[in-house]
Amino acid sequence: MKKIEAIIKPFKLDDVREALSEIGVTGMTAIEVKGFGRQKGHTELYRGAEYVIDFLPKVKLEIVVSDDLAERCIEAISTAARTGKIGDGKIFVSSVERVVRIRTGEEGEAAI
Repeated sequence: MKKIEAIIKPFKLDDVREALSEIGVTGMTAIEVKGFGRQKGHTELYRGAEYVIDFLPKVKLEIVVSDDLAERCIEAISTAARTGKIGDGKIFVSSVERVVRIRTGEEGEAAI
């Protein structure tokens, strides 16, 4: 099993969710986060004063899928989240050793 963590722009969340649903992903966690990478933040004007916004709003998705679904999941996220501009985000993939469904005690892929 693989855990896929994706950092995307907030307005792309619905597009990514739909793309994942189409390939059979049944669940994910979305967390509102703030951060920066190569974007380095930006400046904004408010009532004539300039403010530096160091951390930009992003959405972090966490998805655990079977090994055979992982590559399609990565491709779906990449395609749906891409705008072609700086700050589109990143995808991190790691192995999951064990999954346990708390309610039933199921383990492994049955618990996903």
